[in-house]
Amino acid sequence: MPKQRETAVYTHGHHESVLRSHTWRTAANSAAYLLGSLKPHMKILDIGCGPGTITADLAALVPDGHVTGVDHAPGILDRARATAAERGLSNVDFAVADVHALDYPDDTFCVVHAHQVLQHVGDPVQALREMRRVTRPGGFIAVRESDYAAMTWYPPVAGLDDWLDLYQRVARANGGEPDAGRRLLSWARRAGLTEVTATSSTWTYATADERAWWSGLWADRTVASAYAERATAGEHATEAELAAVADAWREWGAREDGWFAVLHGEILCRKEA
Repeated sequence: MPKQRETAVYTHGHHESVLRSHTWRTAANSAAYLLGSLKPHMKILDIGCGPGTITADLAALVPDGHVTGVDHAPGILDRARATAAERGLSNVDFAVADVHALDYPDDTFCVVHAHQVLQHVGDPVQALREMRRVTRPGGFIAVRESDYAAMTWYPPVAGLDDWLDLYQRVARANGGEPDAGRRLLSWARRAGLTEVTATSSTWTYATADERAWWSGLWADRTVASAYAERATAGEHATEAELAAVADAWREWGAREDGWFAVLHGEILCRKEA
């Protein structure tokens, strides 16, 4: 039987406004729930590695082990390799992969990690089955996903309600599930994972610099990224409507009392020995 392949379209693409947020991510701010389980000798697979900042951090944390970063988009891997090279890491490599059909034998890795991946794939349960398959007995499957419907902000800005509605429609039309965080435990159970610890954590943007950064990258992403192209091509929004949403982001970012929180669901699953 042929292996299942990816059917969903990655909503964001790799525009500079997207990489502005992805390169900010570190193991500390994006994988803290996993770090206490790492040992220096571990062999790790980092799925959906993007520009490789989390991957490089993981490699630094397992100096006697090895990290393989994989992504479905070949073009971003040059950026990931540069990230690792800039940090002088020799225990990391990168490859193209589809999480639905990983090209690795059973029981290969001590840890299989994915950050903000399952919300963008066509079959997250199959993805978790593959992650489980390539994890060694006693090893860990670690996943963290944001949950768009649970994002919250102050003060109320009507255009941000429009942004949330629009983003969810575009993401689902692309075959993803933007409210993935709340579904992780359910998906893990359906994938056959039994020893699952489910937690949550947040990113919060509340200082002037944080507001400017977060609102700026979303304003730019709304009008200039692959997400913007898919919103108009799919007739989910006009260019004028996208511009209005971008203006709403800038309006919120200029507020001295502005506050935005991104909720993430997390699962740390131990594969049965």
